[in-house]
Amino acid sequence: MEKEVSDQSKNKDWFLRFVKGMFIGSGFILPGVSGGALAAIFGIYQRIISFLAHITRNFKENVLFFLPVGLGGVTGVFLLSFVVSFALGSYENIVLWFFVGCIIGTVPALWKEAGKEGRSTRDVIILVISFVLGLLFLWKGSGMFSEVDQNFFTWIIAGALIGLGMIVPGLSPSNFLVYMGMYKAMSDGIKTLDFGVIIPIAIGGLACVLSLSKLMDYIFSKAYPQLFHFILGIVFASTVMIIPTDYSGFTPGNYAASVVMCIGGILLGAWMSRLEEKYK
Repeated sequence: MEKEVSDQSKNKDWFLRFVKGMFIGSGFILPGVSGGALAAIFGIYQRIISFLAHITRNFKENVLFFLPVGLGGVTGVFLLSFVVSFALGSYENIVLWFFVGCIIGTVPALWKEAGKEGRSTRDVIILVISFVLGLLFLWKGSGMFSEVDQNFFTWIIAGALIGLGMIVPGLSPSNFLVYMGMYKAMSDGIKTLDFGVIIPIAIGGLACVLSLSKLMDYIFSKAYPQLFHFILGIVFASTVMIIPTDYSGFTPGNYAASVVMCIGGILLGAWMSRLEEKYK
């Protein structure tokens, strides 16, 4: 009986991490959404950074832990590459309100995680400053790019931006890819399994993540409350930035659907946070 209960718990835990991976993968496809922020929201960001910074440490245990996350991430990316044009066309606002709801639902768990090693006035000030600076950067930063040629080198750059979105929570690489004129080509390339797009993106992403993960892991070991409150500020800023503002053509049904999706996101985020605490 105990073994059966244990197996059920393991299956639920595996499925939970798979679903989290799908959400995190969506952060690499949906403009305004950050894969790193979603990893932080779902309570696995620090463990990802620690694993990447020390790959040989507890290698088997970490691979087994992150296997469903990785499978979920790949599934999320490929599924969204098929529906992204449709979903971000007629239903963009509704989809984004769902993500906003998910983040709202996890705020209590995020706040608790940020303060697990103590919380000082300095930490709160860091949160506020990172929130303000994050808003300014996300508001103005994407305008720094113009359309660029699409070749092996620029796809590596695109991959590095995607990797940066994993390392720096709150940074949405898709925003920059939209302004660089590479977003639709990236989605089409993933959908059609164009390895001329997929391989350089993978190279750029892995190079960026592996080169910066040790730095982030070191800062976590020396200043956990400060770094996590900084991340929290960026997460809050990115949440504000993805709140839809253009409702032209919206019908009462669209408004109702947005409210329902936001509430559903809140409930899902809170549920996943509770499960994360249960299975830690």
